[in-house]
Amino acid sequence: MQLPTVLMAVAAASARDPGGRKRKCGPGTGVRRCPLSAAQQPPAPAMDCYTANWNPLGDSAFYRKYELYSMDWSLKEELRDCLVAAAPYGGPIALLRNPWRKEKAASVRPVLEIYSASGMPLASLLWKSGPVVSLGWSAEEELLCVQEDGVVLVYGLHGDFRRHFSMGNEVLQNRVLDARIFHTEFGSGVAILTGAHRFTLSANVGDLKLRRMPEVPGLQTAPSCWTTLCQDRVAHILLAVGPDLYLLDHAACSAVTPPGLAPGVSSFLQMAVSFTYRHLALFTDTGYIWMGTASLKEKLCEFNCNIRAPPKQMVWCSRPRSKEKAVVVAWERRLMVVGDAPESIQFVLDEDSYLVPELDGVRIFSRSTHEFLHEVPVASEEIFKIASMAPGALLLEAQKEYEKESQKADEYLREIQELGQLTQAVQQCIEAAGHEHQPDMQKSLLRAASFGKCFLDRFPPDSFVRMCQDLRVLNAVRDYHIGIPLTYSQYKQLTIQVLLDRLVLRRLYPLAIQICEYLRLPEVQGVSRILAHWACYKVQQKDVSDEDVARAINQKLGDTPGVSYSDIAARAYGCGRTELAIKLLEYEPRSGEQVPLLLKMKRSKLALSKAIESGDTDLVFTVLLHLKNELNRGDFFMTLRNQPMALSLYRQFCKHQELETLKDLYNQDDNHQELGSFHIRASYAAQERIEGRVTALQTAVDAFYKAKNEFAAKATEDQMRLLRLQRRLEDELGGQFLDLSLHDTVTTLILGGHNKRAEQLARDFRIPDKRLWWLKLTALADLEDWEELEKFSKSKKSPIGYLPFVEICMKQHNKYEAKKYASRVGPEQKVKALLLVGDVAQAADVAIERRNEAELSLVLSHCTGATDGATADKIQRARAQAQKK
Repeated sequence: MQLPTVLMAVAAASARDPGGRKRKCGPGTGVRRCPLSAAQQPPAPAMDCYTANWNPLGDSAFYRKYELYSMDWSLKEELRDCLVAAAPYGGPIALLRNPWRKEKAASVRPVLEIYSASGMPLASLLWKSGPVVSLGWSAEEELLCVQEDGVVLVYGLHGDFRRHFSMGNEVLQNRVLDARIFHTEFGSGVAILTGAHRFTLSANVGDLKLRRMPEVPGLQTAPSCWTTLCQDRVAHILLAVGPDLYLLDHAACSAVTPPGLAPGVSSFLQMAVSFTYRHLALFTDTGYIWMGTASLKEKLCEFNCNIRAPPKQMVWCSRPRSKEKAVVVAWERRLMVVGDAPESIQFVLDEDSYLVPELDGVRIFSRSTHEFLHEVPVASEEIFKIASMAPGALLLEAQKEYEKESQKADEYLREIQELGQLTQAVQQCIEAAGHEHQPDMQKSLLRAASFGKCFLDRFPPDSFVRMCQDLRVLNAVRDYHIGIPLTYSQYKQLTIQVLLDRLVLRRLYPLAIQICEYLRLPEVQGVSRILAHWACYKVQQKDVSDEDVARAINQKLGDTPGVSYSDIAARAYGCGRTELAIKLLEYEPRSGEQVPLLLKMKRSKLALSKAIESGDTDLVFTVLLHLKNELNRGDFFMTLRNQPMALSLYRQFCKHQELETLKDLYNQDDNHQELGSFHIRASYAAQERIEGRVTALQTAVDAFYKAKNEFAAKATEDQMRLLRLQRRLEDELGGQFLDLSLHDTVTTLILGGHNKRAEQLARDFRIPDKRLWWLKLTALADLEDWEELEKFSKSKKSPIGYLPFVEICMKQHNKYEAKKYASRVGPEQKVKALLLVGDVAQAADVAIERRNEAELSLVLSHCTGATDGATADKIQRARAQAQKK
């Protein structure tokens, strides 16, 4: 369903009251027709009527007050009898009925009620906690209720309890006299005035850090008025004690004096800081209102209202970047707007009202109406003021005359074009449309802008399109049933993301999704995020079965990008619905998101299965370590036996971290083969004494025999014999023998001249003759004991032949010794031996005699230079003769 269609349905629904009767639309009713629908709209008001509610303040500014809603909240008590808190940016209204007053019966419980800005009920609950001193809204639209004992209770928009925190023991002991909720760039803060006339504050309730402000010298009674200021990113307290003002920071208490203050002041009755904390207003007992900078270093103006009675409220009313500053002061039945002008604007209040300061004006609500008072924007003033010749005013008239098919349209256009102000006229109409609350006037101005664009060649359409989109969104959220009366300036300051968050907070998911789709926001920032919030709300509906909730969420979300089923499952678990959380995790494609939550829910075995399915070894290790700490040893090992992959990974872990656990695993599984290998590694890794090593090896032998691995058992027994022999050799001969291999032991003995011991060792361990000859040949060559080598070669027939002798001698660069053995090499290897010693001619004779083509080619490849030319010719002739035969 498209956004206009949805809002047509909302507008149609809003045209009926709860009893089903058709609701009247128009001024004084609080009901607005949907601006995005094609429904019939009343005709646009005439220009001379449009400025009827404009009130001049001096010569340079106009202020207007128009109705936002007709309040149908049916209050049973006056606002003066309630604690009231209204959130900025068109936020909700909280009323605590029947607070703790002496004239009220103690048995009557107070009622905390929360309404939208249009008076639609959002929540109602009986107050069961202690006496409340003050209410206020945080920047996240959480209701902060400051109790007399210093405890601050935090509630959601729908009356759901969120959390609580205390403002400290000193506040608890001295009780709370007064409190303020304020906003800074760090978040929302709370300032407390205690019964000991000391101040305590926290600049951010999200990151609670209490600051006890310095004591005011000689302060014995509560200050006549006080407020919070934010200067240089630090929160301060400004308070009035008689004719004196004191500024408290974290370090000191300083007396301050407003510059240019009228004389005769004996007390300050009220003070107000601007929405941006840049300006300050002081109301004195002489009836003067001083206005200046919040630093109290510069005076803007001073106004005598001739009323000495303390006002109920005093708030600032000025739009951003405006040079004109004004303050709105409210008494029982009078509202006054004062500024840098000799006159003021006064309104009569028919009933008890409450002021809500906004970024660009003041909201005023009572039992029956909700209005907005603000300075008329420059673009609107230039277009609509009487006898205006501004480009925007002429363009608006030109468009109207064009609709009448009047020739005056051309005259107005020519006048604008001659002055070269058509672009400026279009921009003025677009800007003014943004500041209008009535959809008809918005349309009229946008039609004029569109009309003017037709006569411009290169006017960028972005600003026009963006304004149309913004106004559609604004008109949608301003609807009576939505109740967020944002202005264009507030909307731009708030941003679309925060507005969507606030719609989600009100559980207006369909409208939020329609807006995301209409503005074509990225799914991760728009639709996906809202659907995730909807799913988190859905899991809180405990009257619906887990199966139905899980199925509904999956049908709605599917595989929507940016949606995490694990986050939704975590919310379900937080609501006590563990089985629903498990069902939702089945839809989570990322095992890394499933496993941590399953562990948190103490479903460790299921978490292990999910981790194994993922194939992520790190994830499996995480679950295994968690299981190890959670289960007793027997249950843990039984769990591993049912999961072969987990068991294998845990063994790998134990090999590096927990060897004793690894041994227990092998014992439990009767894995004697691995147990034997474990004892062999342990014998070398941990044992330093030979006896310990032998004992460990003997245990390994027993394990190998149990595993029916006789080869491993025999090899281990041989290693035990070798260790004992090496220890004996060290004792008898000295030197290092332990941990050498059998071959290295034999070689070491030969190098040490202990040939008989080497031969005996070879016989004991059945080293083959060929291997022993190689070992002895290599060792003697390394010693360069050529005489002993020759004796060794003649001791008996060599089992490895004599070519190795030639090779070893040449490796040691001893050609003389090599030639001795070349003559003893057998016919099959004689050519190679002769070539090794460099006797190419004799090698050629042997190859020719053997008539071996491969040997002839080998010799021929070694014939280089002039010296071997005759040998090469000889080989070539032998080849030729062989081919003739």
